[in-house]
Amino acid sequence: MTQIVDPYVPEARTVRHRPTQAELRALTAAMPTARRTAYDNYNVQTKVVARSTESTFIVTDQPESTSSQTISAAEGRRVAQLQEEHLRERDVLIIDGYIGNDPDFRCPARLVMDRAWANVAGMQDHLLFQDQTVGEDFIPWFTVVYTPGLAAPGYPKDRLIAVDLESGITRVLNSDYFGESKKGLLRMWNKLVYERGGLALHAGCKVVPVAGTERTLLIVGLSGTGKTTTTFTRQNDSKPVQDDFVALMPGGLVYGTENGCFAKTYALSAEEEPTIHAAVTSPIAYLENVSQAEVDGPVDFFDESYTQNGRAVFPMSALGWFKDAREAPPVSALLILNRNDAIIPAVARLSVEQAATYFMLGETKGTAAGGAAEAGRSLRVPGTNPFFPLLHAQQGNRFRELHQSGGFEAFLLNTGSVGGDEKDPRAKKVRIACSSAVVKAIAEGTITWERDPDFGYEVATAVPGVDDLELLQPRLLYQRQGRMAEHQAVVERLRRERREYLEGFPGLDPRLLTALDQI
Repeated sequence: MTQIVDPYVPEARTVRHRPTQAELRALTAAMPTARRTAYDNYNVQTKVVARSTESTFIVTDQPESTSSQTISAAEGRRVAQLQEEHLRERDVLIIDGYIGNDPDFRCPARLVMDRAWANVAGMQDHLLFQDQTVGEDFIPWFTVVYTPGLAAPGYPKDRLIAVDLESGITRVLNSDYFGESKKGLLRMWNKLVYERGGLALHAGCKVVPVAGTERTLLIVGLSGTGKTTTTFTRQNDSKPVQDDFVALMPGGLVYGTENGCFAKTYALSAEEEPTIHAAVTSPIAYLENVSQAEVDGPVDFFDESYTQNGRAVFPMSALGWFKDAREAPPVSALLILNRNDAIIPAVARLSVEQAATYFMLGETKGTAAGGAAEAGRSLRVPGTNPFFPLLHAQQGNRFRELHQSGGFEAFLLNTGSVGGDEKDPRAKKVRIACSSAVVKAIAEGTITWERDPDFGYEVATAVPGVDDLELLQPRLLYQRQGRMAEHQAVVERLRRERREYLEGFPGLDPRLLTALDQI
């Protein structure tokens, strides 16, 4: 990583350093797109409702160093100058803090935000860790410069997220979606973790007490596939550690990143997810694009007429219970989420090679979090991490190394359905209660297993709390319904597509391809 000597501060009309949450709330309340809710928090409607993947570019003159799309360093400088000129006529907020709270691993970070979109600054302030070292001599390693009111002609939808890994600066033009701030910092942190010998995982983390000890579980998954839900459901008085990103290091050590949570709110239920629901409806939370009929009125978490990608940000303290990442033991188990609607079982146990392979495949159903182009589509995203800025083969190879050094178990979990999608009357949904029982059984080691004849991983023959064997072995559902020809066609298609997909990553450890043949 390039050593940052001079912290970035724009030549703006006014600059307000490190405003308090009270100030940020007052500025948010004054936004024309903000409405106070019945919970005394504020709900902002944005123009952009999801990540802008098609508008995100790495700034480099070495495009072979990344699997992402790129622009040249010269173009990066042109964009920077365009943004600098724009900021001279704007009022700016600066938010400082740390990614992570371990003194030996944390990373100083900064958000430079146009004050007219103060909610983004308030949300980022909830996620960064703060302490007395955030003073006048604070030098951020990573900075996001955010100008929602500045268009980027010539780029998709006149929008641009320019990621300059060498300077440590990401520039966001013409997006008011908070996720670009959060991911802008974490994307650069991904590179730092890799350089330190670890791997940044798009994962939640929880600690589950079992028989007088504690087991640390990582939940890897694409946004909207149940990562946060799985992290926050309780088993044996478990405690969440992290909602979205962790650093996995040799020996199974884990470092956290954020002091809060960026939760998806669509279909949020007080009955099924009481902890998240209580935090989202607390006065301290910021809401984004949640359906609301009137000012000071309630919100409707089930109304998707504007977007399914409603969001909320709250500090971990709003949960009332959580575990500091510095107190979490090394990883015991890693769960790879796959929101599927066909033949993936509710849980499967993976060998080292299989775990690296399924991690690299990153199979799931896309959700509104990735934009309209991804919602509802079958996707493959290496590591289920759309924000890794280097070569994807590096993710798969590093994961295998870390899995071997950590000695933890790995599992594949389906958070969707078996036998068809939600509109198919023959299908069975893998409900939150089922997934929670699976997580509890993984932590306690109470699942019995047998080898799957199609893919070679182990499928469950019994899970305490799950009384439907067809969720555990979808082949039985297809057999009962006389659909084995359809089942076999899916098996053959997946084998073919998976091999073709992995062969598209030069430098990938060939043992990951070999794992596809372990049947």
